[in-house]
Formats: sequence, C-alpha cells, structure tokens
Amino acid sequence: MTDIGLILKRFDKPDEVRTMTKGRFELVKINGQLFGRATYQPGWRWSEHVGPERGMRWCLVEHLVYVIAGASVIAFQNGDEIQIPAGSLFYVPPVPHDSWVLGAVPYISLHLLGAEGYAK
Repeated sequence: MTDIGLILKRFDKPDEVRTMTKGRFELVKINGQLFGRATYQPGWRWSEHVGPERGMRWCLVEHLVYVIAGASVIAFQNGDEIQIPAGSLFYVPPVPHDSWVLGAVPYISLHLLGAEGYAK
C-alpha cells in the first residue's frame, strides 16, 4: 500500500517512549503529526511525577485529549477542578494546570495535540 501513501503505525511499537514514576507516554509520528498515548497508574499526579524533574509546579502544555479508560481530575491555578471520565474528549489551553488519576483504575488517553512538548 506504500504506492498510495498509506501509513500504518501502532502504539505497541512507538517512535519514542517517555517514562516517569507510575506513568508512560508513548509517541507515534505520522506524516509530520505527533500523537501520544498516556498510561498512568492510580496515584499518578503530574505535579509529583512529571513536574519536579522539570523544575515545574504546573503543566503549561496545551492539550487535546481523548480518554480511553479510567478517569482524571484537572485542576487549574485559580482553584477550579473538573473530573474527566472515560469517553471524554477535552481541550486544555496552555494555562497553569495539574492533573491526577481519579480512582483505582489505570488512566489511558490519546493526546491529539500537545504531545511534542509533554513530559519532555
């Protein structure tokens, strides 16, 4: 199918993997676009498991994400919080925010925007 330009990739063979305590972020590049799959275990929190290694208290990456499994909470610097269950598609602008896994089920999401600068 290469003669028609079809590209097929899978997250089980990612182009790059970024690991952190209680988490894994796999990246796949297709036709210049980068997509990420995040898998976080219960107890994972951005401000504890990603930010400190980068000298950051808040995530500043813009996100467009589809939640495949589990649930998370996104908290903003102004104190607002929102729960994000499986099946949700959400956008977070590049404003200070934190996030964490909600409950006892692993959280898995597909990052459609913002994967390039996330957990780097």
